[in-house]
Amino acid sequence: MAERVAWVVSGGKTQMSEALLRLNNIEVKYHEVILVLKGVSIEVPRGGIVALLGANGAGKSTTLKAISGLLKHENGRVTDGSIEYEGRRIDRLSSEKISREGIVQIIEGRRVFEHLTVEQNLRVGAHARRGNFSVREGIEMVYHYFPRLREKRNVAAGFTSGGEQQMIVLGRAIMAAPRLILLDEPSMGLAPLLIHEIFNILMRLNEDEKISMLLVEQNAKLALGVAPYAYVMENGRVVMDDTSERLKENPDIKDFYLGLTDLEGRKSFKNVKHYKRRKRWLS
Repeated sequence: MAERVAWVVSGGKTQMSEALLRLNNIEVKYHEVILVLKGVSIEVPRGGIVALLGANGAGKSTTLKAISGLLKHENGRVTDGSIEYEGRRIDRLSSEKISREGIVQIIEGRRVFEHLTVEQNLRVGAHARRGNFSVREGIEMVYHYFPRLREKRNVAAGFTSGGEQQMIVLGRAIMAAPRLILLDEPSMGLAPLLIHEIFNILMRLNEDEKISMLLVEQNAKLALGVAPYAYVMENGRVVMDDTSERLKENPDIKDFYLGLTDLEGRKSFKNVKHYKRRKRWLS
């Protein structure tokens, strides 16, 4: 059976790209009884960036953990549907095996080893590196994209700023030579200038190193400016998906996430009667 393809947008033109990651109508339960995700289908094209939008509690972080295998550490699991990476099913694999396949999740909250130096933190990420990618090559690549970390290489991570800690976490992910990075709220708690600096680096990594990304981000305007395609989640379901350009012009997105309309209060997508789900990406 031929691989499905996903739409991506490059240079203002819509193109087709092979899907690297595919979630097929997955359901997720915690403790075998709490249904959190309800039939979620998402695709990330090879070499692309896709955003996942939604309010707190929509199921975005759970979606990332389902992909990376971290659900198993929280008494959660995929109870229906499947997750495919490179055409192979991975939702039954351990998080360790998934990471060695080239999928790395950056968890919300800038989790660094505070007592280790910046460079020691980076070296921790090398345990899951793939192929012939050496530790020294990885370190130099990180310092190329994050020159500030070279200056701080011998400083304990706990004494670095919030922005620098986010760079450490991203650099640690790069050390694993990933093909897909799952990003959970990378802008949280950072100053605007640092946010733009980090997101510019993410875009360079995507373009130069061909690293695919699935981005969970509360800042919808920022996310839609970085990712050519986006999904909107609410109450454990995908309620809308489209190119970012079209989503930015959607009146509901403007109202709910961009704050660009004069409507009062925050509505729920379940009360919106006029939007239509976009047709699934072509088979």
